[in-house]
Parts: sequence; structure tokens; C-alpha cells
Amino acid sequence: MIESRCGLLCSECRFYLKQECSGCTAIENPFWGACPVKGCAEGKKLEHCGACGEFFCELLKSFSYAEEEGDNGQRIEQCRIWSKT
Repeated sequence: MIESRCGLLCSECRFYLKQECSGCTAIENPFWGACPVKGCAEGKKLEHCGACGEFFCELLKSFSYAEEEGDNGQRIEQCRIWSKT
């Protein structure tokens, strides 16, 4: 099941687990504000970034390795997994 546009596993997120968020694929306006990765994927009508011909782009890379919300590339690997299913 695709949980996010960027490869984040929402089912492991504290906000999702506390039922404070339904995941970016299920909501129009994220509580954390505009997300450029979500906007890009949805603008291209893609289920997730792994389905993009430009995967993995600088936007996703910078987001995945960002100091604050990054995960050291785990979401990129998850998009690869989703793109093979």
C-alpha cells in the first residue's frame, strides 16, 4: 500500500499512529504546511515519486537528506520498492 508521495512510511509516524494525520495521500492540505514533494508528485498525477521518470530528483534527495525531517535516504529506497510492485 502506498502511504505517501515521497516514500515516507506513514504507518510508522507518530502523528499517523495518534490518528492526528491520515497520510499525505489521503489529505489535501497537510497540517505541516505545503509540501513541495507532495505538490510535485500530485501535479504530475503520480502515485509516488518512484513512478516519476526523473526519480530520484534533487527535490526528493534534498528532502530525504534534510537535517530536520530527513531519513538518510530511507524514503528513496521505499519509493524504489513501491515502483517494483
